[in-house]
Amino acid sequence: MPTSSSSVSPVALPSASESPVSGFYKTTDLADAFAVALPDNATGDPESLARFLFAQQPAWVPPLMSVRDAMVAGFGLKTAKHLASPAAATVPRVGLFRIYETRSHEIILGEDDKHLDFRVSVLVAPGAAGGGARRLVVSTVVQCHNLLGRSYLRLIAPFHRQVVQGHLRRAVLAGWPKQA
Repeated sequence: MPTSSSSVSPVALPSASESPVSGFYKTTDLADAFAVALPDNATGDPESLARFLFAQQPAWVPPLMSVRDAMVAGFGLKTAKHLASPAAATVPRVGLFRIYETRSHEIILGEDDKHLDFRVSVLVAPGAAGGGARRLVVSTVVQCHNLLGRSYLRLIAPFHRQVVQGHLRRAVLAGWPKQA
């Protein structure tokens, strides 16, 4: 069981000085962030942390994604199968997500589609000045393009939040990758 210092908490989107994701879109239809404390011995490499995080999938996510894919395929939207295809593998990815930017303390992932675009930041935030633990902050920003995007987002937003928090909780329980 995670301790209170490693529980998942909703937080403010990181400031523009910490992460470009906060100003990625002129307008956003969804913007949220969740954080968890990282143990002292955890790696600070954001790509390693992102790969580990997205590998910690709660058991209820694959059936949920299957329902999502069945619903959106008829609208011509990208499905998990499409994103895992060899054609999609021509760009660097973490799981299903395209890598847009890698910085020393952050990786920006996401995807663009005809209904909406999104970016996910996996940010290693320094501890407080008083010696607090580093935190892993996972932020999501979404910009919808049309009514289909806004309707889709309205439907999936509550699930999105549960999925992000579920991945973070499972990663805490599994134990983060260690520093090299």
